Amino acid sequence: MSQSIGVIVLAAGQGNRFRQVAGDDKDKLLADCMGRDGAVRSVIEQVLVNLPSALDKRFLVTTADRPQVSRMGKAYGCEIVLIETTGMGDSIATGVAAGAQLDGWLMVLGDMPFILPSSIERVVDQIADDCVSVPVQEGEYGHPVGFGRSFAPGLMALSGDRGAKGLFAQGRVVEVRVDDPGVLWDVDVPEKLTFK
Repeated sequence: MSQSIGVIVLAAGQGNRFRQVAGDDKDKLLADCMGRDGAVRSVIEQVLVNLPSALDKRFLVTTADRPQVSRMGKAYGCEIVLIETTGMGDSIATGVAAGAQLDGWLMVLGDMPFILPSSIERVVDQIADDCVSVPVQEGEYGHPVGFGRSFAPGLMALSGDRGAKGLFAQGRVVEVRVDDPGVLWDVDVPEKLTFK
């Protein structure tokens, strides 16, 4: 890969739906789940394990009150980017700004532990300057999503809870067809910790 692609792991959201069920003191990113490889790890570690080793420019965006998440990110080669808000848009903007010199960015959600590394690689392979690369499972858009260089201004202008989907209209959308239900599976409630 001649272009330089950075991974931005978004791990600042508080997981309110998860906490409503599991308890206010339960951080879903630290909850144990069994990965598709059969190993039990925390949700955030499963996400980090699944990142292909070729993607070595890594940024993990989180809040200062999650030292365990930050430590895990460091253990997997991430530069830790602390943010005060928990909004998705703020996290994306901050992560892209931290890697502003790169040719593209792959947005990885910290609560999606069941994505196959091969699906991630296929999305990354389709990142180009003027396009959005998105996995499609049975007709539905999933994650992670890749953005080329021309999206930098739009990504860095995001704020609040608004994610980057609105930017899809500003360039080509490359649909990467995958056979991987993990691209749609986020851990928003405790029962989603078990992949079926």
